[in-house]
Order: sequence, then C-alpha cells, then structure tokens
Amino acid sequence: MVQTSLTAPVSFTKSAIEELKRVVAADSSGKYLRVGAKGGGCSGLSYVLEMDDRTENDEMYEVEGVPFIMDKNHGLYLYGMEINWDNGLNNRGFTFTNPNASKTCGCGSSFAV
Repeated sequence: MVQTSLTAPVSFTKSAIEELKRVVAADSSGKYLRVGAKGGGCSGLSYVLEMDDRTENDEMYEVEGVPFIMDKNHGLYLYGMEINWDNGLNNRGFTFTNPNASKTCGCGSSFAV
C-alpha cells in the first residue's frame, strides 16, 4: 500500500484534475505522475509533469483523486504552485502559477527562484 501525505505542496485546478485523471488512466506503464523541477530552460529551471518511476527520495501525494510523486527537495521551488489545464484555441496544455518564481520565460514552462 502506498502512503500519501495529507497536505500536498501543489494544487490543481478543476480542468487540470480532469485532464490528469485521463492521462493517468490511459497510462499502463505502472509509473507515477511526477510533479517537479529540473535544471534547464531559458530561466534556469523547468517544470516537470510526466509519468515516471518512483525513487526513494519521492513523497507520494493525492489531490482530489489524482495521485502523484514529488522529490522531497523540490518543495522549496514548488510549494504553493497551482497547475492548470488550458484547452483553448490559442493555448492548449498545462500552465503553472508558481509564487516562488522570481521570473518566468514567455512560454511559461521555465522559471527562476
């Protein structure tokens, strides 16, 4: 049994929850949804939202039926972040509103702290 924390460091909008439930249900790899950050991008760090294997440094969370993993060290960069799903004609994809970001790039997938 996977233990989950009661308080997730990030939140999801209703549209993100719907899309992530679809993505997780469609994945048959046995991997977990990972929320995180990695070095790179034009602002220094890039957001990670992908299916991945769980490591010993990951913590497990669940928000409104969406289970996900996050490296313990990424809370410093992502705590309080909201993930949204845009499904419009001009924009389609996940967007990130991160109160810890001191700057972001134009595409919204890269940030600095």
